[in-house]
Amino acid sequence: MTSKTLPILIVVGVLGLTAGAAVGQDAEARLVIRDHRFEPAEITVPAGKKVKLVIDNQDATAEEFESYELNREKVVPPKAQITIFVGPLQPGRYPFFGDFHKDTAQGVLIAK
Repeated sequence: MTSKTLPILIVVGVLGLTAGAAVGQDAEARLVIRDHRFEPAEITVPAGKKVKLVIDNQDATAEEFESYELNREKVVPPKAQITIFVGPLQPGRYPFFGDFHKDTAQGVLIAK
């Protein structure tokens, strides 16, 4: 190995590690709670992948993200964010709701 090939090998190795990390990353989806509603009310995520769901509650009161189909239940404090991991999911529709405002805080996660 010459002194010229070592820097090239280092660069190629670093690029390979970076590309591998990007391929293995989870999908991410974001939901906002505003006026006791989820925005967007429908969110599409890739089927067969673990999904990082970030929920940002912009209301002045707490909300509880709940989904029987996703087997998740977590309180989102006022003016705060939480992260929930779901999946990998089969293709389909997974309803969720805000347990504290069931009449308005409703949505569905669609895995395709």
